[in-house]
Amino acid sequence: MVNINGNLLEDHKAVLAIDNRGYAYGDALFETIRVNAGTILFWEDHYFRLMASMRILRMQIPMSFTPEFLEKEIIDLITANELMNASVRVKLMVNRGAGGLYTPASSDIEYNILASQLTSNFYTISDQKYEVTLFKDHYVSTDMLSTIKSTNKLVNVLGGIFAKENGFDNCLLINSDKMIIEALNGNLFLVKGNTIKTPPITDGCLKGILRTQLLRILEKLPEYQLEEASISPFELQKADELFVTNVITGILPITKFRKKEYTSKTSKRLLGILNTRIRLGN
Repeated sequence: MVNINGNLLEDHKAVLAIDNRGYAYGDALFETIRVNAGTILFWEDHYFRLMASMRILRMQIPMSFTPEFLEKEIIDLITANELMNASVRVKLMVNRGAGGLYTPASSDIEYNILASQLTSNFYTISDQKYEVTLFKDHYVSTDMLSTIKSTNKLVNVLGGIFAKENGFDNCLLINSDKMIIEALNGNLFLVKGNTIKTPPITDGCLKGILRTQLLRILEKLPEYQLEEASISPFELQKADELFVTNVITGILPITKFRKKEYTSKTSKRLLGILNTRIRLGN
């Protein structure tokens, strides 16, 4: 079952119009959300990011789009799919109403919600090898549009194809100032000694939900020095650890970049703290 504008439909009956603006022009936003046994993780952060992104794109936010309404829509879909006792990946997408490129037919907002089951109830870290490289074919702009989850993801798509064709697990993206900003599927953190560094939003990286959670955790851990600062490609070779974060996978340690191999001690500790916070409902 999927949710199309509030209607629950069987997958094979769910269709989008050919003039859907998300499809035609990339005029759409999405939130990728994790739900554990009927509890939406970090829902407040997801909701306010979606509202802020809609304002950036000058979308007319419907009066009905309250946190309670969208939460109910998500839970109703999960219930209909008999996934209330499972961990679930939810994708909530909103797009502007149909119309031409410069002239939307109306200010109406359409939405759809998809749900699929995940294999693990909480975040885990495996000891698998995970090798990355730099994606240099295209750069990410250092502007506000780069920080939101829009459906304009061609750089990520092409980076994923490049990684697959060249035998890598992921790519690190570079902004127009030649600084590392993130991986294809999440934010990047760098560990050197007791310093943990992540690129600032002003560098063009996604304003990730799990990034926000980790920043809150790290601010309360006096043994670490937290920095939101630009990361140059040269710093990657000197780091002790690199890891990628997103709300579906959690924390994903990078094990190798070029000839440099990394440990995962800090990422495993942070993941334990994160899982504890989730269990306690914090």
